[in-house]
Amino acid sequence: MKYSKEEVMQYVAEEDVKFIRLAFCDVFGKQKNISIMPEELPRAFEHGIAFDASAIAGFGGETHSDLFLHPEPETLTWLPWRPEHGKVVRMFCSIRRPDGTPFACDTRSLLKKAVADAAAAGLTFYFGAEQEFYLFELDERNMPTKTPYDNAGYMDIAPEDKGENVRREICLMLEQMGIRPESSHHEEGPGQNAIDFRYAEALTAADQALTFQTVVKTVARRSGLAADFSPKPLPGAPGNGFHINCSVKPETSPVRLRRMIAGVLDKAVPSTLFFNPSDDSYKRLGQMKAPRYVSWSAENRSQLIRIPAAAGEYRRAELRSPDPTANPYIAFALIIWAGLDGLAAGTELPAPLDVNLFSAGADVVAPLQKLPSDREQAKAAAAADAFIRAHIPADILKIYLK
Repeated sequence: MKYSKEEVMQYVAEEDVKFIRLAFCDVFGKQKNISIMPEELPRAFEHGIAFDASAIAGFGGETHSDLFLHPEPETLTWLPWRPEHGKVVRMFCSIRRPDGTPFACDTRSLLKKAVADAAAAGLTFYFGAEQEFYLFELDERNMPTKTPYDNAGYMDIAPEDKGENVRREICLMLEQMGIRPESSHHEEGPGQNAIDFRYAEALTAADQALTFQTVVKTVARRSGLAADFSPKPLPGAPGNGFHINCSVKPETSPVRLRRMIAGVLDKAVPSTLFFNPSDDSYKRLGQMKAPRYVSWSAENRSQLIRIPAAAGEYRRAELRSPDPTANPYIAFALIIWAGLDGLAAGTELPAPLDVNLFSAGADVVAPLQKLPSDREQAKAAAAADAFIRAHIPADILKIYLK
């Protein structure tokens, strides 16, 4: 349900809400929040709530440190892991300067701009996300270890799979927050898990991706475990991917999806810095089903983009290079803009590569463009690219290039 300001005020009064979390994220997608009491809600809606931006990495120095959070009522949800009486609710916020102008490093507003550009072209982009994560045991001081919770494999069941009750609680909690999980299972790595949720419009899908990590980490700790979303938690084991499924409506013909995919492939290398922003991201790429080359195919999991076997409303493209350290607002915005470029230019999709690129010979892979091998290469590719400079605000790009 999407609430209006008046409905939020009514909900808070009628549902015994005692704390309202105003949520946002930094440029790297790390969620932040400030809690206010119900009496402050009218002020938050009318004027915003000030916070010290100098304490948020990349948000500014001490000389111009005041920014304001403006809650967006349609994002209201309650936090089911908090007490039933004296409820805690959360709203995502836009970030503005004291004069009311948008803050350049507000990545949620960046995605709104991409959505508006798509709407101007008569298009709506939908995203479905799968973020993989490991469950690790805690030590005697309740600090995370690198000891996996189990040694199960892909889609194993209990008793080998010890994470099924954790995944069950995560799914039930997501449902209570209005997020619809589609499936959950054990992944290939020891203690590694995956949960998919249903596609949604871009802004909602990005909000859900951010919420998902919070729910997973919360449920894991309640279960005496630590959830790890880093790209390569264990050497020699599969990394964690953030597989992004994307479709565009109306899909008047297969040509539209093909040109969207062609646009994303064309911009994949300069976008890698934002899809894979950490040094460890590049320990994952190129091994254990994480792509290395700019290529596509139907169903083939060794490719950068695959077209899963599906029909009708579930027909989509899956981008397999991003990992969970990516800011979903930036990632989805870049995919939209790249797709729009492909559609506007009539970019033709190259021939599919129906081979296993992890075992293919040099003659097969030599002609292919490679993704960056480390973050320095990714930074150089982004810094030199006109597409990135046209769409990523200079302040954000500067932070990523540091």
